[in-house]
Parts: sequence; structure tokens; C-alpha cells
Amino acid sequence: MTKPVSGKQVDKVFRAIAYACGILILVVLGAVALFLLFRAWPLIGGDQSAVSETISSFTGGKATNFWAYVGPLLFGTVLVAALALAIAFFVAIGIALFISHYAPKKLAAALSYVVDLLAAIPSVIYGLWGGLVLVPAIYPFWNWVATYLGWIPIFAGPAANPSRTVATVAVVLAIMILPIITSITRDIFLQTPRLQEEAALALGATKWEMVKLAVLPFGKSGVISASMLGLGRALGETMAVLMILSPGLKYSFRLLQASQDQTIAANIAAQYPEANELGVSVLIGTGLVLFVITFLVNFLARKITEKKAVK
Repeated sequence: MTKPVSGKQVDKVFRAIAYACGILILVVLGAVALFLLFRAWPLIGGDQSAVSETISSFTGGKATNFWAYVGPLLFGTVLVAALALAIAFFVAIGIALFISHYAPKKLAAALSYVVDLLAAIPSVIYGLWGGLVLVPAIYPFWNWVATYLGWIPIFAGPAANPSRTVATVAVVLAIMILPIITSITRDIFLQTPRLQEEAALALGATKWEMVKLAVLPFGKSGVISASMLGLGRALGETMAVLMILSPGLKYSFRLLQASQDQTIAANIAAQYPEANELGVSVLIGTGLVLFVITFLVNFLARKITEKKAVK
């Protein structure tokens, strides 16, 4: 007769599997970091004159050392991602609140389905739409902005036509990360304790006051985490940026002019097909910088959410 498995044995097995899964994540992260460092090593310890020649060939002589090369790329990456997050953040919060607390159930269910569907669309589709539809369609608006708000340095004109600029790319990336932030934020808002909401309403609060006093404070740390996930996708986005942006190698805040900035991921995709072995090492070195920046952003978000949780 087979001896029945005890609950303690099952608990031990489950704990071992959970530990193994957690350690696997660390192993994968370490393996990625080691791979990037190993492949970028010729850039660090190799012939620096050859490295300078390779970087010069990538930039048309505009840069000859690695940090002069990766600096503008890093600046462009952070600028585009930050603009995308600034555009998407408040819109995503508004959509999430509407779905979770204002919309009728049938409409909320339909909107939730649409949001989840948008999050699953490949980035190349957004890139095609942005390059073929948005770029020509948005030029009149950017031209109006440059005409009437050009006294603000970031909107200085003339607006590029076609609008293959940082501003257009930021709009496309904002649309890409909008469903990610919305989906996570919606689920967090729906988890707000019902008793807290009812208590606020019972004390005479309006619907908005209840949201401000109960829902938003409860979901604050989750909203920050959702925003950082969206920012992480924007930092690493490749195809949409490659298909829309007219690249440059400058430290420029001129959002409406072409050939100003470029991102690390799009630059790797553009340069990789024609790069030699040392050129690939240089590109992987820029990827290592992006990896570190993304890791630091997520680490910072984790620390912020931990502080919010403690409070």
C-alpha cells in the first residue's frame, strides 16, 4: 500500500521550486551582464586606435572615443523615454480611474479588453503606423507649435517636414507604453479596500474626493512601479524609433527639428548589419551602458516603492 504524501513534504517541494525559480532569475540576469561584459571586452582592453577608427566610421568623424560616442546616444535615449512617460502618465491614470470607478460595467469590460489588446501589439506595427500615418499627419500641429511657441527653446523652429523628430517618436512611444501603465494601474485601483471607499463616501466625500483620499494613496506605489515598467520599455524600444526618427549625434533639446538625437537601441539596430567584429564590440558596449541605466532605473523605482510601503 502506497504511503500518502504528507503536507510537510509537499510544502518542502513547493519551497524548493520557489527558491529555484527565484535563483534562476538572478542567474539569467548575471548571465546577461557577463555576456555583455565579455563581448564588450575588446572595446575595453583592445587596441584603442582601432577602436577610435571604428567609432569614427560609425559617426562620420564626429566622435573618436567611446564616451564621446555613447554620451549623445544615452542623452537621446533618456530624453525620448522621459518625454514618452510624461505624455503617457496622466492619460494612463485617467483611463485607469475611469475603468475602475466611473465607467459602467459593460463599458469597463470592453475598455479593459482594448487596453490589454493594445499592450500586445508588436512594436514594429507601431513603427509602421508612426512612419506612414502619424509623421505626415502631425506636421501641421508641430508647425503650429513652432510658429506660436517657438520662443520656448525646446519648440524652436522651423518644424521638420517630414516630422521625423524626437517629438513624434515620443508620441508614438507614449502610445506604446500607455496600455502597460493603464493595465497595471487599473488592477491596483480595483484592489482598493471597499471599506475605505465606503467610509469616505459615508463621511460626505464626493466621488472625486473619495478617489483622492482612498484610491490614489492606496495605489501610489503600484502606480510608480507601473510607470517604471513603461519607462523601461521606452528606454529599450528599437524598431519604432528606428523607423521614425531621423538620427543625429547631438546633445539637443530641439524636439521639432530633425537629425538632433538618437537612442542606443535604435543605433545598435542601424549599425549592426555592417559592423565588423570590433564594431560589434563597440555596439555591445553601448548596450551594456543601456543595461546599467535600465537596471538603475528599476532599482530606484524599487527603493521608492519600498519607502511608500513603509509609510
